[in-house]
Amino acid sequence: MSFHEIRFPTQISRGATGGPERRTDVVVLGSGFEERNARWAHARRSYNAGYGVRSLDDLHAVIGFFEERRGRLYGFRWKDHADWKSCPPEQAVAPTDQALGAGDGAQVLFPLVKRYGSLHAPYERPIAKPVAGTVRVSVDGLERVEGVGFDIDGTTGVVAFRAGYVPPIGAVVAAGFEFDVPVRFDTDRLEVNLAGFRHGAIPAIPIVEVRV
Repeated sequence: MSFHEIRFPTQISRGATGGPERRTDVVVLGSGFEERNARWAHARRSYNAGYGVRSLDDLHAVIGFFEERRGRLYGFRWKDHADWKSCPPEQAVAPTDQALGAGDGAQVLFPLVKRYGSLHAPYERPIAKPVAGTVRVSVDGLERVEGVGFDIDGTTGVVAFRAGYVPPIGAVVAAGFEFDVPVRFDTDRLEVNLAGFRHGAIPAIPIVEVRV
């Protein structure tokens, strides 16, 4: 897939609107009961970056970013300021934030995930775009050092343990991290009215999450 490992300007994405979307089929039976079926295993996020554009310089930056991505052609990274850490946004990342699995003495690859909920139907979201330098990994609560005990693929979100540091049988592997959302522009056309912009009009700049 065509993807550029570059983040959309964060000073603009900070003011954007949007969030997760799911697809659920709901059939109302003759008795009044319902049958519900989830069409997507994972939510898909969408945003409108136009609400983050505060100046003509911001607009110029978006146009430049849009042109380099060739509209919808190339994907890119997006910081969702409401959900960008393995922990709540106002807390500090810890190496025990998210359990990735248990060791078996041979498994060396552990994909990053973020868990939502706990009691009824917890959901595990795959994390494919961790932010470089933020990933912290632990084995049974003991932190490992990146570049010594493990490596992280920043383009896929997979933790790879090095020889001599493979988690033993039953050891809990966990991680903490910051992450981006893989997205693309959801339009091949940006329509800007400068007269309206100066009077507070918001240009529509749709962004949509992509599967990677």
